Parts: sequence; C-alpha cells; structure tokens
Amino acid sequence: MTTTLTEAPPPLDATAPQQKPPRRRGRWTPYWLLLPGILWLVVFFALPLVYQASTSVQTGSLEEGYQVTWHVATYWEALSEYWPQFVRSVAYAAAATVLCLLLGYPLAYLIAFRAGRWRNLIMILVIAPFFTSFLIRTLAWKTILADGGPVVEVLNTLHVLDVTSWLGWTSGDRVLATPLAVVCGLTYNFLPFMILPLYTSLERIDPRLHEASGDLYARPVTTFRRVTFPLSMPGVVSGTLLTFIPATGDYVNASLLGSTDTVMVGNVIQSQFLRVLDYPTAAALSFILMAAILAMVTFYIRKSGTEDLV
Repeated sequence: MTTTLTEAPPPLDATAPQQKPPRRRGRWTPYWLLLPGILWLVVFFALPLVYQASTSVQTGSLEEGYQVTWHVATYWEALSEYWPQFVRSVAYAAAATVLCLLLGYPLAYLIAFRAGRWRNLIMILVIAPFFTSFLIRTLAWKTILADGGPVVEVLNTLHVLDVTSWLGWTSGDRVLATPLAVVCGLTYNFLPFMILPLYTSLERIDPRLHEASGDLYARPVTTFRRVTFPLSMPGVVSGTLLTFIPATGDYVNASLLGSTDTVMVGNVIQSQFLRVLDYPTAAALSFILMAAILAMVTFYIRKSGTEDLV
C-alpha cells in the first residue's frame, strides 16, 4: 500500500483530446440589440452637435463661405445682444409650467383616485389633443382669444383685464399679441406632458396609506401634504421637466399669439438660421440655451431630492 501511494501518477498523453469550455452563446446579443439605438443617437444627435459646435466658432459670410477660426467671442456677442429674449423665454416657460402643475395635478388626482369607470374616458380626452397638429392647436387660440370674442368679453366684464394690464400681461382690452396669450398657448399645448407623469406617479400610491392616515386622525389637507404630495414628487419633477424644457425653446406660440414685444429665444434662433442666415450666431444661441437649460435642470433635480431622477 505504501508503494502504491508513493508512485508517481502516469504522464498525460499529449495526443489525448482536451475538452473545451462550453461556448457562451448570446454574449454579443445585447450589444447587437443596442446597435440601432446607438447609431441613431450618433447620426441624429452626436454628429449634429459636433457640427453646430464647429459652426458656432466660424467666421465669414454666406457669399464667401464660413471657416473655423475659433471665434469664441460669438458666444458673448450673442448673449449680450439677445439676453432679454433669454430671460423672457425662461419667464414664459416657468409661468406655463406653474400653470400646468396647478391645472394638471387636480386632474391627475381625479383620474388616479376618483374617476372610477370614467378613468379611460378622461385619459382619452387628455391625450386627444395629440391627434391634432401643434400648429392647428395654436392657431385655434387666435380664435379663442380674438378681440370681441366671448373670452375677452367675459374678462372685460369681470374687470380681469384691468388687473392684467396693470401687471403688464395684457394691453388694454386685448389679449392677443400679449404675454398672457403666449403663456396660455404654452400652457395648453404642454398640459398633457404634465398630466401623464403625475397620473403615473399618483397611481402607484397605495390607497391604504390614505386610510391609515385617516385612522391616525389626520385631516385631508394633512394627508395630502404629508403623504400624497411627497410620494408623487417623481411625477411632479418629471412633469415640470417635460413642460419647462420644450416650452423654453418654443417659438410657434410666440410667433402666432405674440408680438415683437414677446419674442422668445427660439424665435431669434429660427430667424438667424432661416432669415438672417447668420449661422454662427444661431449655433451659439442654441448652445447657450442648451447649456442654460442643462444647468437649471441639474440644479432643480438635485434640490428636489427625487431618487428616481438623480
């Protein structure tokens, strides 16, 4: 037995076939599935950004052509000349976002907790405006807010226009071609973008939490303040971002419902690209707007404290 234990093992046959590890099938499948989306982002997002970045530092003219001269001063010149339009765009977008939140939150709460069998119908009514062109919806507001129309007559009867004129939102007995008309158009067009995230967030709240709050003798206002609203904050943040970001760069509402005193930065960029043909200034304005929105959104998300978006 001692001899058997001390004997060396027989040498391995070099010619014996070795077993290969099992092949991992589908290792590249996730990457192939991501490839179309990555190509789409590269072609229609990354490359246009690079092209616009190079355009913003070019000098020249349309007749002589533009060349990249790294003229960074274009950014400062564009900002110093058009800063009122930037401020106006942020103010209009913020006002429309607040109005959308005030109008959309009660409706989303109704759909989530009180609609019952009418829930699907109300949701269809919320989504139905998307089946109409954005341009047609905005043009409809020219008829709604027309001089001598029923809306203006009611506002005049209630002396609401006297207050709005004093605040600078309207001009005399007119609503069209005023800041109020532009904000109303922005609010209407982007209201569904606020309602849908709010409804999704409110629907996830367990109704038993409301019952438990009532069992602890909390009033409905306290229940909303301490339970409902904090739990719906992801929807509030998502809705405000989906409303504020496109509203800041919008130019259709200001063009159709406003005047030369309500020009937004989107109108300036559109004019610089298509009418003035000053491509470097237009590209610089676009990058300034994008950077400003990115900074404001980052600050807002961090201060809101929503873990779902940070």
